[in-house]
Order: sequence, then structure tokens, then C-alpha cells
Amino acid sequence: MDAVFNCEQPSWTAGRIVDIMFKTVFSVTGVALVLCTSALSGQAPPHYREFTLGSTLSTVSTQVKASPADVKPIHQRPALIQDLSWRAPYFVANSNEPRKDPVQQILFSFYNDQLFRMAIDYDRQRTEGLTDADMIAALTDVYGPATPPKPKAPPAFLSLIDITSGTPVSQWGTAEYSVVLLRPSFGAGFQVVVTSIPLDALARKADAEAVRLDQREAPLREIARQKQDADDVRASQEKARATNKATFRP
Repeated sequence: MDAVFNCEQPSWTAGRIVDIMFKTVFSVTGVALVLCTSALSGQAPPHYREFTLGSTLSTVSTQVKASPADVKPIHQRPALIQDLSWRAPYFVANSNEPRKDPVQQILFSFYNDQLFRMAIDYDRQRTEGLTDADMIAALTDVYGPATPPKPKAPPAFLSLIDITSGTPVSQWGTAEYSVVLLRPSFGAGFQVVVTSIPLDALARKADAEAVRLDQREAPLREIARQKQDADDVRASQEKARATNKATFRP
């Protein structure tokens, strides 16, 4: 018994006991942090149906069976900005039955090969008669409680990324993404825009810089274009001269 409770034993010194207690608390805290991190990382990334923000152009192209002709380059520098336009087929695949899906078309926007924005237009016939409340209820089932749309100040720079025009009806989201329901400025119908907020900020900055560079280099490009046109005319005339000279008889 004396051997058990003898505090002079090296393995049971006060310092040793504090060290064990500290390591135990640290280990428990570490496990809690790992579990918390795992729970957060297990959350689904922002999406619209099967399309996920942050996806590559190749991934989305495969999903919608797009062709290279469907991809439109917007800017090449200082960042690569591209749009992929997809229109829903009228008929169900491998049948003559008309599609009932209300989605008419989607414009996917990419910043450096990362999907940062989706603008979804709905078929007016498929949404005819639906009220704002009907659409809000349907989107709430997917994205949770809606929040009143925040009024937006007119931007100092009108970006080419501002592809939508309409009146916001409601919105959803977090600091990382937003989902906005809009009424188009012209005609009836609805549009939903799903945006990655961090990527959208980078894309807007790159877009503004690209426009600035284009404006600065415009005179040089015009001179180069005029020179190329003159060279093309000269080459065409030389070719015609050689052909006609060989066959000309007075």
C-alpha cells in the first residue's frame, strides 16, 4: 500500500499528474475539433440541382452534353472568364414526349475554370399562373428560409458579368453563396441566379481590369488591324496579277 500512495514515486509526482491531465484535456479537445471540422466539411457545397458552384467547365459540359461551340470566351486576361450557354431540349431523350421540366435555359459562368454563377431561366408556359409566393415556397424547400432581398446600389462599373436584369423577389444564402429569385424586366416569368460570392468578387475585379486593358490597347490593335487588312489586299492583288499576267493576250 505504501508503494501505491508514495508521492515520491517518479510516476506519481505532482508534475506528472498535471501533465497527464493536460494531455487528456488536449486530446479530448482535439477530438471535438476533428468532429466539428468533419461535420462542417460534410455539408453539401452550394448548388442548383446537380450543378455545384466551383465545378470545372469540363465537368459541367459533360453534365449537359455541351459542345465546344456552346462555350463563349469573355476575357483571356488577367483571368480566364468563360460562359457556357445550355438550352434544355424540347423532347425527353430517346422519345417523342415533350419535356415537363420548367427550366428553359441556363447560363454557366466560369472564373479560371471554376463555376461561379448560374443564371436559370424558366419556361414561361411552365410557370404561367405561379405567384411569387409559389416560387418562394418551392425554393425554400431547397435552400431554407428566405430573406428579404437587399437593395443594391448601382455599380460604378457596369460589368459584362451583370447578365441579369430584373426585380429581386427574394433571396437565400450565406456569406459564401447567394440564391436570388427575380422577375425579368421585360415580359413575364422567373429567373434564379445562384452565385459564389468569393468567386464572383474575383471575377468582377478581373472583368474590370480586362476592360481597362482593352481600352488602353485599342489604338494599337486598330493599327495592327489596318496593317493586316492592307497586307491582305496586297497579297490578293499580287496573286491576281500573277494569274492574269500568265494568261493575258492583247
